[in-house]
Amino acid sequence: MKNRNLTLVLFLLCDFLLAEFSLAISLLVTHNQVFFNKFDIISFSYLAWPILLLLILYILKVYNILWSHSGYMEILRISASAFFSIFGLVFAQFSLFGNCFESEVFIILLFLSISLIYASRLLFKKLTNIQKHIDFDESSKLLSGNIMLIGAGSAGEMIINEFTTKPEYSNCKIKCVIDDNVYKHGKYISGIKIIGGRELIVSAAEKFDISTIVFAIPNCNSDEKSAILDLCQKTGCKLKIVPSICRLYNISEISHTLREVQIEDLLGRDPIDLTKNIDLQYLNNKVVLVTGGGGSIGSELCRQIASVGPSKLIIFDIYENNAYEIQNELRNNFPNLKLVTLIGSVRDSNRLESVFKTYKPQIVFHAAAHKHVPLMEDSPNETIKNNVFGTLKTANCASKYNAEKFVLISTDKAVNPTNIMGASKRICEMIVQTCNKNSETDFVAVRFGNVLGSNGSVIPVFKNQIAHGGPVTVTDPNIIRYFMTIPEAVSLVLEAGSKAHGGEIFVLDMGKPVKILTLAENLIKLSGYTPYKDIQIQFTGLRPGEKLFEELLMSEEGLETTDNSLIYIGQPIDIDEKLLFDTLDKMKAIMYDDSADVRALVSSIVPTYKPPK
Repeated sequence: MKNRNLTLVLFLLCDFLLAEFSLAISLLVTHNQVFFNKFDIISFSYLAWPILLLLILYILKVYNILWSHSGYMEILRISASAFFSIFGLVFAQFSLFGNCFESEVFIILLFLSISLIYASRLLFKKLTNIQKHIDFDESSKLLSGNIMLIGAGSAGEMIINEFTTKPEYSNCKIKCVIDDNVYKHGKYISGIKIIGGRELIVSAAEKFDISTIVFAIPNCNSDEKSAILDLCQKTGCKLKIVPSICRLYNISEISHTLREVQIEDLLGRDPIDLTKNIDLQYLNNKVVLVTGGGGSIGSELCRQIASVGPSKLIIFDIYENNAYEIQNELRNNFPNLKLVTLIGSVRDSNRLESVFKTYKPQIVFHAAAHKHVPLMEDSPNETIKNNVFGTLKTANCASKYNAEKFVLISTDKAVNPTNIMGASKRICEMIVQTCNKNSETDFVAVRFGNVLGSNGSVIPVFKNQIAHGGPVTVTDPNIIRYFMTIPEAVSLVLEAGSKAHGGEIFVLDMGKPVKILTLAENLIKLSGYTPYKDIQIQFTGLRPGEKLFEELLMSEEGLETTDNSLIYIGQPIDIDEKLLFDTLDKMKAIMYDDSADVRALVSSIVPTYKPPK
């Protein structure tokens, strides 16, 4: 803001001096001796002319122009400002003095003021470009040498134009363009030849000694993008990508949006933006509680909820560092948000009772849980304490204090679970569906797969292994998983809240599953290495409780469609409530005894779970 105000002041001062100078030159050139003897009209004109010009320049928003991207329309604005200013000056002279300058004075004044003002803007533009050339970011420095462009559309054309005109790209030379449209082959786009389709990527990279490939098809579907980027990776070139067109904040600066290819680009699935059609007004002016609010899913829930305008947002988490970080972020980004950050455990009945009694949350998102499968296999009793009884205690408080909605964050591992973590989540779903039958609160569950970028994601593990030179460890060459991004997961959770009538298990259509081996290979390539040559991949065998593939629905649940083609609802399963709560009582009796194994009791109410012998 300070820089913008300083620029405005400098422009105003410059234009004032140029206006005075142009008037003086106009009078001198025309040798208008008569008016040099009339001090009153001359002195008035020197005062009125620059004020009129600056005022009309301001009214016509000339000072709002982004001069680094100026064109003919900007010249027209300056010309119109000068013309109307002269018209105003003539009118004022006649009104006050009964006459005015000769027409030659105004003609010279018109063209001279336009020329000088526009020349000053061209100088500013030149200086700005020089500064950009000095200050351009590290990513631009990395762009040098010969470049191959993928995509001969409008984005590709803009990339070529910017690379050939901007000084920061003076070390780059676009050698060829690739496009699958056969009608474009052999033609030219901004002077660069379109040599053919994707089948030429590898050979053209060698022929033209390409160092960087720029993928410039912003709206390419994920299957096509993944296939093309896979070919690009075979060249060993650096990869840059133009993000989806909806993310370009300034389309005229498209080159500055170039980013590294990310693992999400290679998943073969289009990102799902569920928030477009979601009515989040059910959160507006409501007291919202997020348990586990400092975690990967919980913190993103808090971000998106904060943007809707709740009357109060309560972050509840046992880990103070995460809670502190999201608290500071939300305070900076949403200064008017009424935010309460509380430290506590969902296992603590007294603490939960105090929170619900004090704040009476109307909407509850229950994200607090233990999620790491191998760790939970070694601590099954802790899994039940936190996941099962944490959910039960939170749900009971929500019902007791008349919360409107309770949304449980579940997982695909709850379907036919082979590990204690998945089985505990299945019990949580059963608790939620049972509570819904006996409460005015709408209880629902949301089930999704692995989340890219979360604390438990395999991606950070792979990146760390690659950074240390490998090997990258994969449990099994055939293991597959469904993946989604954190914003997608949170979108599903919010969708569930908006659609919830009680008792549903919401499931996202996550597209095709991804082989973890393929994910590891792509991540190695994105890091600039060759799998099995520079970085080895080792297979370590399935971990305790781990299975080759995850399912999203139990076979007996069936599917019900919603008005969102990507969202399904699993129908509630008949639950023996007496057996469930009798078993929970038995679990409660033994789970604090570390010598006791709670897994046998778990299998008695989750028949598909078979505890290890």
